[in-house]
Amino acid sequence: MKKIVYSVLAFAALMTGVSCEKYLDVPQKGVTAIETFYQTDEDCIAALNAAYARFATRVTGQDGSSIYTDYKAALNNCGDDMYAAGSNFGDNDFMAQLDEFRLDSGNQVVDHFYKNLFQVNYACNLVIDHFKDGLPNGGPTATTKRCVAEARVMRAYLYFLLTALWNTPPFIDHVLAEGLPYNADKDPDNPMSHEDLFRWVASECESAAADLDERKSTSDKDGAVKVTKGFAWALQGKALIFVKDFAGAKTALKKVIDSGKYALVPGDQWANLFHVEGDCNAEKVFEMNIEYNSALGAWGGQIQRSTWMEANIWNWRSDHFVAGASPQGKYTGGVDGWGGLGVPQWFGDEFFANDGHSPRFDATFKRIDDAVYNMEYNSPEIAALTPEQRKTSTLVGIADKEQGLYGQSFWLPFKQLVRSTDVGAYGGNVRLNNGIIMRYAEVLLLYAEACLETGDAGQAKWAVNQIQERAGSKTISASVDMNVLKKEKSYELWLEGSRWLDLVRWGDTDRVKKAGQDVPKLFDKLYREPQSTDQGIKWLDNDNTQRFYTVSTHEAIDAKYEVGFKAGQHEFFPFPSSVMDKNPNMVQNPGWEGK
Repeated sequence: MKKIVYSVLAFAALMTGVSCEKYLDVPQKGVTAIETFYQTDEDCIAALNAAYARFATRVTGQDGSSIYTDYKAALNNCGDDMYAAGSNFGDNDFMAQLDEFRLDSGNQVVDHFYKNLFQVNYACNLVIDHFKDGLPNGGPTATTKRCVAEARVMRAYLYFLLTALWNTPPFIDHVLAEGLPYNADKDPDNPMSHEDLFRWVASECESAAADLDERKSTSDKDGAVKVTKGFAWALQGKALIFVKDFAGAKTALKKVIDSGKYALVPGDQWANLFHVEGDCNAEKVFEMNIEYNSALGAWGGQIQRSTWMEANIWNWRSDHFVAGASPQGKYTGGVDGWGGLGVPQWFGDEFFANDGHSPRFDATFKRIDDAVYNMEYNSPEIAALTPEQRKTSTLVGIADKEQGLYGQSFWLPFKQLVRSTDVGAYGGNVRLNNGIIMRYAEVLLLYAEACLETGDAGQAKWAVNQIQERAGSKTISASVDMNVLKKEKSYELWLEGSRWLDLVRWGDTDRVKKAGQDVPKLFDKLYREPQSTDQGIKWLDNDNTQRFYTVSTHEAIDAKYEVGFKAGQHEFFPFPSSVMDKNPNMVQNPGWEGK
């Protein structure tokens, strides 16, 4: 097959009474001709930096075209451990379509993420194509070998995501200028199955590792924000687990552990892992550096690298609390929230039963009564109230009488809330703490799985116990099986892009088959007493003397949508309709034909 990357250059000239042609004759300034670039070590570094910059905007950032981060939406919203919530049904619907499995091939998250991954792939291919044989007039150098290796592993990670989410995407491993791509498994020249693609990812990581730098120590910050041997081994192991090569995965992941370059941070620092205070710490195997750059303007690159308005989408629904009394206000620096993230009651209950008030649990969720009665407020009048006084005060609570907090159980998500320290110079919703791709806790959990599947229960227990002990969990498992491992992974890595992919590969899809059938609304009886039309009323602690209760809704079903995971279709996303319409060589994923 002739593999290609599309490059579309659009010119628009709206000039009245003036010919455009004379402007086309003006030499373009500030541009290096391709014939004179890709010549030196410095050019190689610049090309690699461009690939990292594109990764920062198109993968972990919001790229300037969205009010959310594709990476987080695509990898989390389909899971069984969250609701895509909001002001009401239909709010932020591009996420709810994923969450309730009523998306089609025009879904904007699917469309944006698919295209963005290939844009970053193009930047990686530029580095690899031009420098895989070294300098044009000097052959391989230490710099070209390292840069090409970093680009190869970065590209391998892109293909890990493309394969996990789209099954057999086109395999484009270098820049060509003609032809239309095929699905990887239908490529007439080089067919590659779903498993072949994962094995290619692992092979790329293994062979590139020899030319990569190794992180110097657990305190090496630079080694946490670039592709290193540790990340290559970790990604190799993860890809092998997805093809059930558990022995190979165990060997690769053990290299990360034995390197001594990574460590779990203490439990009292667990919450900092997801904020600027935890950037580049001992636990980070690879994260995308978004540190404020004075050379970039607000819309000149900095905001695109941030998660921008994700802070609004996933912060609590501020305007549905009593005016000026959202309990997240003091924590977040006052960023208004749209409440687009909810926690299923079963998951919060299970997590709390396992952990109790561990540092990990308390940094992940807040129960509604704990949030309203015990969190700090910006208002001096509220701050002066004791928790007991707040229990009966209308100065605090959920004031919205129509929607309450739509998509919220008694557990509110806390892990994702932006801190005031996370934001840059461009506003409270421009979040600039680093984007996590891999942390050491995931390495240990992947290693534990590989150990269980190869009969090494002792090493699996060792790895899981490390996670539990650091979490401060009240549960320290005396023995570990896959059930324990699955639960521990769901608690530790909640909202970090693992759950949905794990559900698919494990076949644990029972709960997502019911997605969209029962979405709660959380109310405060001081502002809204239960109504006769309410369905499935549940009181906090099963005690109607409490203020807070939930009711069940199913508005997607009421609106005649088909909801819920369907085997044979929803394991993979559809290829975007905007791509399918332009490429007759592509075949749509099963179950999505005509949708």
